[in-house]
Amino acid sequence: MIVTRFAPSPTGYLHLGSVYSALFAWRAAREGGGRFLVRIEDIDQTRCKPEFTERLLEDLAWLGLNWDGEVRRQSEHMADYRAAVERLDAMGVLYPCFCTRGQIAIEIQRAGGAPHGPDGPVYPGTCRAMARSEAEARIAAGEKPAWRLDMAAAVAKAGPLDFTDRSPGRIVCRPERFGDVVVARKDSPTSYHLAVTVDDALQGVTCVTRGEDLLPSTDVHRVLQALLGLPEPEYWHHGLLLGPNGKRFAKRDKSVSVPDLRAAGKTPAEICAMADQLAFRATP
Repeated sequence: MIVTRFAPSPTGYLHLGSVYSALFAWRAAREGGGRFLVRIEDIDQTRCKPEFTERLLEDLAWLGLNWDGEVRRQSEHMADYRAAVERLDAMGVLYPCFCTRGQIAIEIQRAGGAPHGPDGPVYPGTCRAMARSEAEARIAAGEKPAWRLDMAAAVAKAGPLDFTDRSPGRIVCRPERFGDVVVARKDSPTSYHLAVTVDDALQGVTCVTRGEDLLPSTDVHRVLQALLGLPEPEYWHHGLLLGPNGKRFAKRDKSVSVPDLRAAGKTPAEICAMADQLAFRATP
């Protein structure tokens, strides 16, 4: 049975782009006789707001995108992510990083630049060689580190990886291009990469549907799945909806937000049709 999920971050209102993502996952589940789940990705407590969460859920229900089971809120499951971090650390594939963004930028500038991965400049590995005793002393003194995945060590343990996407087919992973990604932030016991990987496994998601901008991230998620012994889902990345200016829709663009479209008198059917029409135009 196919199980899909729609996982918005409550940092703003639903817009036509996120409506299409929800429709895409909902149709994949319903047409396959499966389950459609909703997850609220609210680990960033500074940007995510409860009022946005409630409005997102209300708008989804109003659009007729009914979901199965309870909504999973990441902020309520930090223990799951801490457990995953502890397992990775026990494998010897994590290290604490005390660098600030400013320090990283200075280090990159001093080195004459840094390779660029899908997420931007690759971390130069400043803290990778730090002795664990020194790191523990700094932690005991009150410093809070982020925890990074030693990608070279992780890839060596995981071995060659690939995954299946419904559109292009089988894809070979190249996680090294991301460098040592953060799996637990200084202000949180997790990061996007770790949380979505753990959640998809715990929720039994069999087909991860999401925008094609997140296709490269699958390489990192496959490494984490292999290390943690989690099942490999199928993936289905869809195209991104673009506005008249050729840019992706943003939550700050009120003209295409669901609350504003509702206030303008648009019906659920009309809003879904608008999202579909934009998706059709975006398809090569």
